[in-house]
Amino acid sequence: MPCTRFTLLALASFALLSGCAGSSTDTAGQPASSAQASASNAGDGRCNAPGAQYTVGQVSSQALLDQARVRSGSQVARVLGPRDMITMDYRSDRLTLYVDDAGKVLRANCG
Repeated sequence: MPCTRFTLLALASFALLSGCAGSSTDTAGQPASSAQASASNAGDGRCNAPGAQYTVGQVSSQALLDQARVRSGSQVARVLGPRDMITMDYRSDRLTLYVDDAGKVLRANCG
């Protein structure tokens, strides 16, 4: 009898969870395109590196970092020099400006 109860409980849980799953559709009932999906992510705090590419070639400063963070939509931003130790974790909300020894921005990446 306990095995039957467990089986029924498992089936009921599966039925409830499968009802929560669905596909992405627009208001007309059509599947949402990837362009629409990425447009819906705008303003969600994820980094958008092309928004910070204007910094390449400029000398790094706190004002430049703050402006690049805002333009890229990131929540967090950091500047890394050629000998700085970094963590290897990926964060979709973080902008990283890589600079040379003189403080000139070499590239801007997310992560």
